[in-house]
Amino acid sequence: AELIQFNTMTDHTLPKCDGLFLGGGFPETHMVALEANLPLRQHLKTAIDAGLPTYAECGGLMYLARSISWNDTRCDMVGAIPGDITMYPRPVGRGYVLLEENDNHPWPAEADSRLAPFPGHEFHYSALENLPADACFAYNVKRGMGIKGQHDGLVHKNLLASYAHLRDTSKNHWAARFVAFIRSIKSKKPV
Repeated sequence: AELIQFNTMTDHTLPKCDGLFLGGGFPETHMVALEANLPLRQHLKTAIDAGLPTYAECGGLMYLARSISWNDTRCDMVGAIPGDITMYPRPVGRGYVLLEENDNHPWPAEADSRLAPFPGHEFHYSALENLPADACFAYNVKRGMGIKGQHDGLVHKNLLASYAHLRDTSKNHWAARFVAFIRSIKSKKPV
């Protein structure tokens, strides 16, 4: 496995890759530059809609939404997530979270591992709004806010996007599961 980095503001195409991780950050502070990079936004949406295994946390989730609205400015984002980000003056979700995986989670796991709630944390001044009524979520929120109070981990095709920041721990080996998921998707594609 090879790690390839790219810059969402200056690179115009997604590098050839089998999976994508978009970490946290503050896309609202760069939303004009992110919106200006239409070629990359289109490339990302096409790749995700075609089934590229993708994991996005917080700022990554925000970037993959249709838009971000902040300080009376609205900018288009990738649009792979069928919802819009609204920034608020106070935190919407802040602190430790406790998540329970449900059967919608796209990454295979042993049955017992889905039963044990696991910790993470969240810190976001935004909310993901205007989601379709049939939006699918991978996590039930036992503590915290997540995307919709009771749910986090939006699932769309092979995308898992959440406000929760996760650590790879003995209770949640998410990184190894994500890599295994990428490999399983790659092995199903014709050469």
